[in-house]
Amino acid sequence: MAKIGQIISWIEELAPRKLAAEWDNVGLMLGDPGAETDKVLVALDCTPAVAEEAIEQGAGLLVTHHPLIFKPLKNLRFDTATGRLLARLIQNNIAVYSAHTNLDSAEKGINATLARALNLQDIQVLEPGWREEYIKIVVFVPAGHEEAVRLAMAEAGAGHIGNYSHCTFQTQGTGTFLPLTGTNPYLGQVGQLERAEEYRLETICPKSKLKRVLQAMLKVHPYEEVAYDLYPLLNEGPALGLGRIGLLPQPLTLAQLAARIKEIVSVARLRLGGSPEQTVKKVALCSGSGASLAARAKMQGADVLLTGDVKYHEAQDMLQMGLSFIDAGHFATEAFYLPYWVRELQQKAAGAGAIVEIIQSTREKEPWQEI
Repeated sequence: MAKIGQIISWIEELAPRKLAAEWDNVGLMLGDPGAETDKVLVALDCTPAVAEEAIEQGAGLLVTHHPLIFKPLKNLRFDTATGRLLARLIQNNIAVYSAHTNLDSAEKGINATLARALNLQDIQVLEPGWREEYIKIVVFVPAGHEEAVRLAMAEAGAGHIGNYSHCTFQTQGTGTFLPLTGTNPYLGQVGQLERAEEYRLETICPKSKLKRVLQAMLKVHPYEEVAYDLYPLLNEGPALGLGRIGLLPQPLTLAQLAARIKEIVSVARLRLGGSPEQTVKKVALCSGSGASLAARAKMQGADVLLTGDVKYHEAQDMLQMGLSFIDAGHFATEAFYLPYWVRELQQKAAGAGAIVEIIQSTREKEPWQEI
């Protein structure tokens, strides 16, 4: 069993709520974070069919990509489709959590995973919406303990610069302190000024990981009262946001790229705008509905935009600006991610030692069919 609040922490570690667009509604839509469950169902949408699946499976938590409640409810009437759905979930004690644009934007989210599935190189965020803030941590450590403190901080998330980890700087010096009455000093005697050989250890830390890094540092530091400083930095961290853009390992025709996308998102058909024989090198993508990013994609040198929900005039506009497009569908460009999401949450559950089953919905499908 695991508390729903604990499962939420796993979801938000993968897709922090701060990445959500201002207009979005993400988080716990329904339920009690203090309740416990031993089964979680993961789906794209909370449809009546998916809700019934959750009931039959005995899931206490339904995790969806699209928000169960998007616009504020003015009433909760059980003679409406939404009211009946909410009533069914409440009656069966099923909580619902939704991660939407934050999951789209996350480092291991939908768009990043789609870009990696295409094996794109030099992947960049198409529309940056958030950058990590950094803090410099300086801590004073007695000689002989500097390595333990350094490793603890690094393993908690500090000291990462680009593709390098465990980045720190240290200088040697002398620290002074006078233990007062009631203290239990690691070095020295109460009432006597102590001079100790110490190291000034400094490193960089993402603000989002600061609490965890400080906890790790304090846990291994031998002093009763630890002297440390925190300095806010102007260094800009990696961008996160909607969409991705990158280079194919080798040029493909638009038709060849479309065939590859069919395999990745498991569709038999898709819509293509542009010459099938056109050579494609740079690909922009935005899962779901991303035609609004077409101009940005073109400005960044994209040959094609992969997305879903392309409307008639949006298609005309893209072709006029010289940008080809592949519309693989809103559902398909997001549903392909569900197995990845399930696997990520399973790994977090295993890491936490929680006995909870996390499964993918089997009752989702496109809301229409071709005839």
